[in-house]
Amino acid sequence: MALVELLLAPLPAHVRTARLVVLAAARRAGLEDGLVDEIRLAVSESTSRAVALNARHAAEVPVKILVSDDPTGLTLSVTDAGPRAGPGLDDLSEELLAGQDADDAADPDVALAVLSGLVDEVAIEPAPTGTTVTMRWPLPAGSAGPGGTVLSQS
Repeated sequence: MALVELLLAPLPAHVRTARLVVLAAARRAGLEDGLVDEIRLAVSESTSRAVALNARHAAEVPVKILVSDDPTGLTLSVTDAGPRAGPGLDDLSEELLAGQDADDAADPDVALAVLSGLVDEVAIEPAPTGTTVTMRWPLPAGSAGPGGTVLSQS
């Protein structure tokens, strides 16, 4: 199992750094190219959201990114120090899917709605000092896991 922790100043240029590190971890974990493309978009959305919130509300606090892999897949967590995520994410997701415009005040929640539609396994954990978004991509059975180990299909 590999674990990477990034603490990034809330600057837009650091989104690229996060994307490069997470994509390297995804390739090391043995995820398929289609999933790596999904991960690229998810890390960009989640990190951009966190960077914007920290820059606006807690510029001195770094964005925290944790990436870990194990024989079953890759997990990515992005933690910001902005206001808690809104409670109506399910309603917002439905509005976006229906093509309705979301309120400008909900911009950070729009990114969360996009992530919940993009990633099959996503958890959004609001806290008094920010929000942690955790995403997981399973490694398909029979694929090479970390270090090239082939996982069984049983």
